Amino acid sequence: MRAVVQNDKSRTHFRRLALGGGAATLAAAALLSGCAGPESVRTASGHGGPAQPQPQDPAARRAAEHARLAAAARRWGLDQVPLTPPPPPAAKPRITARDGFEVDHQEDWHLPPVFTTVPTRDKVVFLTIDDGAEKDPRFLAMMRELKVPYTAFLSDYLVKDDYAYFRKMRSYGNTLNNHTLHHPYLPGLSYEEQKDEICGMQAIMKKQFGKAPTVFRPPYGNYNQDTLVAAKECGITYAPIWNEEVFVDHWEYREDDQRLRRGDIVLTHFRGRDDWDGTMVDDMRRFLNKVTREGYAVARLEDYL
Repeated sequence: MRAVVQNDKSRTHFRRLALGGGAATLAAAALLSGCAGPESVRTASGHGGPAQPQPQDPAARRAAEHARLAAAARRWGLDQVPLTPPPPPAAKPRITARDGFEVDHQEDWHLPPVFTTVPTRDKVVFLTIDDGAEKDPRFLAMMRELKVPYTAFLSDYLVKDDYAYFRKMRSYGNTLNNHTLHHPYLPGLSYEEQKDEICGMQAIMKKQFGKAPTVFRPPYGNYNQDTLVAAKECGITYAPIWNEEVFVDHWEYREDDQRLRRGDIVLTHFRGRDDWDGTMVDDMRRFLNKVTREGYAVARLEDYL
């Protein structure tokens, strides 16, 4: 049985992807390591208060919304207004495990695929944010005002002190997914222990957020066959990891050419000044400036699954 290992550089400052049980080392080297859908009517500042009258003419509404977004981009220190993603695809792309990231019986047991990029012709990337340690209200306000979608992968030991923060995040239209109870190195656990970590988080999420997700990210990007079998038993359909990671002061890339691709999944973390030389707002500013400058819109991952 193969164990696919990726060390999380944000924690360990190094990466590798290994195969356990004497299997060959994977060729791909590992990296480190929701739609901020606003209400249909929002105020000019996005901070609440009386609803402002909206123009009835479609062109006037579009102009007013662009002006609002331009003001929000200036307020948050962005170079440009983030690009608007296309509508969700009518026909969802077929998601398979990335080549070299499969486990034994990946296809015939219909195990959740591990992938780093969504096959799409749309010039979009997907923002995913892990763990849940930092709970910055300014981050929620920024992403809501800018209408930028993102997906959160939560670990219970980091979010249980403030489930309300993530309920608010979900109320803004963002998606909350499974990142285990305690963020362990899963290949080091037995099958039953892995299942407890994944299914236990499913139960927490259903209780606290009203729904058990179908999307799961293994901590550090580490997994083996038992991980994906357990995930499937817990109701998981997909196990995305990432192709790039963004920090407040730099980016890191899985691919040697160090560039974004259509459909890439980008990772960052719920971190603040305790871990970084900056805030989540600083992190998002770096992320949004780069993807917008290179002509990418940020789309909701679940719209393509």
